[in-house]
Amino acid sequence: MDRLLFECTGMEDGGKFPIENTGRGQDLSPGFFIKNLSPDAKTLAITLEDIKHPLFKDFTHWLIWNIPASQQIAPAIPGGRTVPGLGNARQGIGYGFCKYAGPKPPKGRRHSYRLTVYSLDSELDLTFPATKNRLIRKARGHILQQGSIVCVFE
Repeated sequence: MDRLLFECTGMEDGGKFPIENTGRGQDLSPGFFIKNLSPDAKTLAITLEDIKHPLFKDFTHWLIWNIPASQQIAPAIPGGRTVPGLGNARQGIGYGFCKYAGPKPPKGRRHSYRLTVYSLDSELDLTFPATKNRLIRKARGHILQQGSIVCVFE
């Protein structure tokens, strides 16, 4: 499996989360620029996790799937189980209930957040309530590529 390479607006792997993409800013999802998308990709899925959460390992903040495969995903994806303006992509349950919910750790605490993008060879049929674990189980055998970046916020 090839590693999927991508960039997010204003973010670098190992860098800081831009304030506008956090719960202390506008809480907007970042824009994505995919660099080496497989020609066989039909859809994309994205997860955002707090990987330094003190109580829950890899605490899910956001999950979205069935995004039509593309080299660019616009920022500020609206909330809702279905996103009509994004090819009827679906959003599941995380810290953000069917929506993006950016970093917002307790003041003075530094947490690390991992954004992962998956390219898939098909759409995924997940019933509500969809969680990250259910998404990953359903995606097994369909993941062509995946890549992650980790950013911090405090």
